[in-house]
Amino acid sequence: MRAIVTVIGKDRVGIIAEVCTLLAARGVNILDISQTVMQEYFTMIMLVDTAACNVPFGELSRDLAASGEDRALSIRVQREDIFEAMHRI
Repeated sequence: MRAIVTVIGKDRVGIIAEVCTLLAARGVNILDISQTVMQEYFTMIMLVDTAACNVPFGELSRDLAASGEDRALSIRVQREDIFEAMHRI
């Protein structure tokens, strides 16, 4: 299953490394990544493959959100099919 991960917060060193390390530890493969810094704000969106994820999707979502809170970031993950349905015109 593929999913969309979004990360938003104040820019600082190491955000990409921290998120990628957390995903790798759970067996999540990053398929595509786009990031930008708008003034002092960091934004990133990733397309990931969760087929080999070693935790249930709900736990992955909670882990990412908790990690984000610890780092003053908003980190969310959403299944690709739900993301697409929500953004269809």
